[in-house]
Amino acid sequence: MRVGVAATAPLGADVLQRLAEQHEVSWLLTRPDAPQGRGRKLGAPPAKLVAEQLGIPVHQPEKPALPEEVERVVVCAYGLYIPPPLLERSLWLNVHPSLLPRWRGAAPVERAILAGDDRSGVTIHETIAALDAGPIAAQETFELDGLDAGRVFARSAEIAARLLNDVIESPSFAPQPDYGAIYAEKITAADRELNLNDPLDSWRRVRALSPHIGARGTLHGKRVTIWKARLEDGVLVPEVVQPDGRNQMSYDEFLRGVR
Repeated sequence: MRVGVAATAPLGADVLQRLAEQHEVSWLLTRPDAPQGRGRKLGAPPAKLVAEQLGIPVHQPEKPALPEEVERVVVCAYGLYIPPPLLERSLWLNVHPSLLPRWRGAAPVERAILAGDDRSGVTIHETIAALDAGPIAAQETFELDGLDAGRVFARSAEIAARLLNDVIESPSFAPQPDYGAIYAEKITAADRELNLNDPLDSWRRVRALSPHIGARGTLHGKRVTIWKARLEDGVLVPEVVQPDGRNQMSYDEFLRGVR
């Protein structure tokens, strides 16, 4: 079966890599190169880098378009609205890293951790005009159990590839209920700020924003990004921090510098 993939972010890149091991991927539809990092130089989306390594043709239009007809299009962390006329030309299967209908929207992994959810999962559903509301072809649950966002994304990609192999040729759909739907809003600057007087919330925030965004706070009078921490007897214990203008370092190294 000839398959197209629409993906941009690292999760989409991971799913593309795994999907290409089992199926003929005809093309990648991804977002245009964008300024990245402090120098704001143009950089390729993660999914594009994977596609180029695999020799898969890459298309980067400003607005979604089908490069050529395929039987299935797998959508994962693409980031652009797909208009209904395109959805009518093929069956689009969306990979969403949550237990839909909970956490529809832009930041399901981060919001699930921030909310203190015990479980998360992966849902494969038909892409329709309404956001993450299409009928479900497959779903699998796993325990969050202290995982950070990076590990949740990795686990989600592995599960997504397996579920797609099961349903991509002959999917059977069940309607997705609206009851229990919660929207996962984009992460803002305010979401990054730690309240260090609330250790449990701070631990969740560090996990939710690691390793891709980073939670921000003030330690010993210095502004830092906390990339890794643990909760020990109800106390937040930083493990990897990054003072403003510096590289990441262990918390012990940071304390030596403070002294």
